[in-house]
Amino acid sequence: MSEQITIEKSLRDWASRVKAGQVGALPAILGLLVLCVVFGSMSSVFLTPGNFANLLTQAAAVTVIAMGLVFVLLLGEIDLSAGYAAGVCGAVLVILITEMDYAWYIAFPISILVGVVLGAAIGYLVAQLKIPSFVVTLATFLAFQGLLLLLVGEGGTIRIEDPVILAVENKNLSVSASWIFFIVTSGLYILTGLWKFAKRRRAGLVDSLFKFWLIKTLGLVSIGAVATFALTVERSNNPDLVSLRGIPYVVPVILVLLVGATFVLTRTSFGLHIYAVGGNAEAARRAGINVRMVRISAFMICSGFAAVAGMIFVSRANSISPTTGGSSTLLYAVGAAVIGGTSLFGGKGKVSDAILGGLVVAVIDNGMALLGYPAGIKFMVTGAVLLISATIDAISRRGATAT
Repeated sequence: MSEQITIEKSLRDWASRVKAGQVGALPAILGLLVLCVVFGSMSSVFLTPGNFANLLTQAAAVTVIAMGLVFVLLLGEIDLSAGYAAGVCGAVLVILITEMDYAWYIAFPISILVGVVLGAAIGYLVAQLKIPSFVVTLATFLAFQGLLLLLVGEGGTIRIEDPVILAVENKNLSVSASWIFFIVTSGLYILTGLWKFAKRRRAGLVDSLFKFWLIKTLGLVSIGAVATFALTVERSNNPDLVSLRGIPYVVPVILVLLVGATFVLTRTSFGLHIYAVGGNAEAARRAGINVRMVRISAFMICSGFAAVAGMIFVSRANSISPTTGGSSTLLYAVGAAVIGGTSLFGGKGKVSDAILGGLVVAVIDNGMALLGYPAGIKFMVTGAVLLISATIDAISRRGATAT
């Protein structure tokens, strides 16, 4: 009976937090469900395994950029140059492999290092010289675009044939490896959650949310099982010639980035400093936090993630061009982070928000393309969703301040 009362109390507490503006990723989850239902009912192709796999690979690069942007957005800053930073780092990767004969395992870390250096320069201008990040990154947006043109050449395209780089977006795990991947990741997730609850109980803390965690975990594992099953179904129209089965390689890549970035934000002092500076920079400074280095490090991480996205862009296109990372890439990446639940005002958000928001953006783009809508309509709808998310963010912030 007491457990039932605890559950009811937990439900009331959750409802109170939602009313107070602490909605988290709830709007994005509901929006994603609605979009899938709408597009699934209007297109016979949308819910097919082949299109599902295409959605994951289509959203990968933008999602990775958004994951890096979360670190900057948590500080209440912005990086408008992340898209072209991905293009520059992708160009460095391709040039090192194709023109200088470097192995991918040497060229790829160098391209990430280039991204980190670019981010350090941006962070120094913002943190040390106190130039607004909007101005700095608008300038570097143009500078990186020019640098990409110099590296690739106007109208030029440099192809890459490295099998490892190309496999990231174009190859899949085997069926058995896909299920092993699902079982291992699910098992680690469950064990991590159980370990956390056991640790709290040993410390004498009472947890009233264990059943909610259990329901959430069962839901996530079920979704993962259905997704794995869908991806292991034959997706090729001509399986005798080319077989398409298994989880795309880019999915484990994104999962590794998610786990690493989440660990940094939630289990390290640096992550706590990120939230502290984003919540109140002056209070963080008085508490002894090196606000300047936190800001610089966040921009370095953002550009490092952009470098990984540059590799994914190269893998998907099999080449690098002067437009890589341009067009709507940055807008989609910022939109993904904000739509997923990361606040534009700083101090609130998670790396997983970028993945959820990236899926929303990809679903809109993919679903409307399948229905034959022009690009202009897609941009308008995506912009409207972003505006709604920003409005919810602003209202949530005002509600939290009022309470």
